[in-house]
Amino acid sequence: MILKSKFLQFILQTPEIEKEDIYRLPIGVRKLRWDNQKMYINDKEIYIRGFGKHEDSDIRGKGLDLALAIKDHNLLQWIGANCYRTSHYPYAEEIMDIAEQYGIMIIDEGPSVNTENFTQSELQKHKIAMAELIRRDKNRANVIMWSVANEPRTADPESGPYFGSVVAFTKTLEKRRPVTAVLNRWYTVDQVGQFMDIICFNRYNSWYTEPGKLETIQLAVVTEAENWHRKYNKPVIMAEYGAEAMEGLHIYPDYIWSEEYQVSVLSEHFKAFDTLRQKDFFIGEMIWNFADFKTDQSITRVGGNKKGVFTRQRQPKASAFHVRRRYHQLSNAMDGMPLPKNLYKYTGPTSLGRDDL
Repeated sequence: MILKSKFLQFILQTPEIEKEDIYRLPIGVRKLRWDNQKMYINDKEIYIRGFGKHEDSDIRGKGLDLALAIKDHNLLQWIGANCYRTSHYPYAEEIMDIAEQYGIMIIDEGPSVNTENFTQSELQKHKIAMAELIRRDKNRANVIMWSVANEPRTADPESGPYFGSVVAFTKTLEKRRPVTAVLNRWYTVDQVGQFMDIICFNRYNSWYTEPGKLETIQLAVVTEAENWHRKYNKPVIMAEYGAEAMEGLHIYPDYIWSEEYQVSVLSEHFKAFDTLRQKDFFIGEMIWNFADFKTDQSITRVGGNKKGVFTRQRQPKASAFHVRRRYHQLSNAMDGMPLPKNLYKYTGPTSLGRDDL
């Protein structure tokens, strides 16, 4: 269901210009708060189930494609997601409008990726970028968090003062939302989590580390999430995880790059998340990525990054159906939402009808 909004219309008129400049802004009112364990909207605890995304598709590349944007949000609704991150830059206003209409929460990310030059010049540019983002999106009710960076080099001692300044500046602009950065350096060497309100971390267990060893995932994920919380005493989200899969590649037993392996990697993470959900600090899981996307040419990429649960053409892989069951089950258990009638395909009576693939 698409959410309908009323509009507040501002009309700017000047003596010098006879034409009107009209800007329509959807209005939404909600209360957002957080503490060192949870995040709440209208005093209801929220659990994020979502994705990292990219503005990318065939033909138009990163160009705005409104038909595709509608398709993406229909797929987000179909799969049961409630949130995505605008990785790794501000998305087009038109896309933000559509996300609001569909009731999708947004982690709004500034254009800072792999930051490593912690200079005064870079700091000033970073602050300008965050100011522009917040000025544009501060009135959007579905924006629940500001992300100041993706995977910065936070083991560098200079990263601490740098991000301390970025976060402090961001909070002078807007204090009603938590600030985060998506971190991938180990908690043992990280210098910047102390400044964040929410800890978001990325880790590719059984893909970049120990590929093929599915049995290592559960312990690794639970242990790392617990250690992030132990170090900083803040809510924790796993903001990126996953594995690449070539559509149509099927291998038994599970083998990397196959659709079966991608499903198994996600499934082992789900087990870890269900353990973590029993603790008070774990508030979300976000798969990388929603859809396959084009990258620079590389011997490690076959036509781009294939971590999507949908292809670049937005066709579902086996993992999309697996995630759909997961996300709708979470929505049902945590929010009381009804399960889609076609969530499971019939294979036999009673519980036998709930197949895994």
